[in-house]
Amino acid sequence: MFKGFRDFMMRGNVVDMAVGVVIGAAFTGVVTGFVSAFLTPLVGVVVGAAGDFGSYKATIAGVTFPYGQFLNVLIAFFMTAAVLYFCVVLPVTKATARYMPKKPKTPKRPCPECLTEIPETARRCSACTAQVEPLAVPAVPAAATVR
Repeated sequence: MFKGFRDFMMRGNVVDMAVGVVIGAAFTGVVTGFVSAFLTPLVGVVVGAAGDFGSYKATIAGVTFPYGQFLNVLIAFFMTAAVLYFCVVLPVTKATARYMPKKPKTPKRPCPECLTEIPETARRCSACTAQVEPLAVPAVPAAATVR
């Protein structure tokens, strides 16, 4: 009984996910600290406030709506999203595109029987198994030619 549980816990994806969650929580703390210490006060300077909107309230029909708390959370959310995008997502995307380029896609055509997209060099449709004539003959490398 415990062997199956141990095998499940020792799988790579479970351990990787656990590490990712812990690192994500720590990173969230760092980004939240950065946003509250630097970016939110900058927003306050730009709009002419102290950078803390927590005291902003509206009273309508005797009911108080503390919309300032929501503004603080909303600003922190958008600033966190911007920091994550420009400091993590964008650099990782550029590095991935540079160091791990995508393989070129093979040209496709519709199957004459079922209209499923199949490679131009296919001799049989993978969906309906109809035999088809290839449109392009695959290039044979020079070393593989028979003499």
